[in-house]
Amino acid sequence: MKKGIHPEYHVVDVKMTDGTVYQTRSTWGAEGDMLTLDIDPTVHPAWTGGTSRLMDTGGRVSKFKKKYEGLGF
Repeated sequence: MKKGIHPEYHVVDVKMTDGTVYQTRSTWGAEGDMLTLDIDPTVHPAWTGGTSRLMDTGGRVSKFKKKYEGLGF
């Protein structure tokens, strides 16, 4: 492989919506950064067969509800 053309591959922490944290290797961010997920495979209906409820931790649903709070949505 050519040197200097590939992104740095390092360890990052991934925080799931339920608060669990695991380490993985990635080109995202910098060594030791925390990637916080709004939606992850453990709660998304596409991977759970639609049986799990979406846990929204300050994401789009919360923003929508806050914006239209008194309008009956």
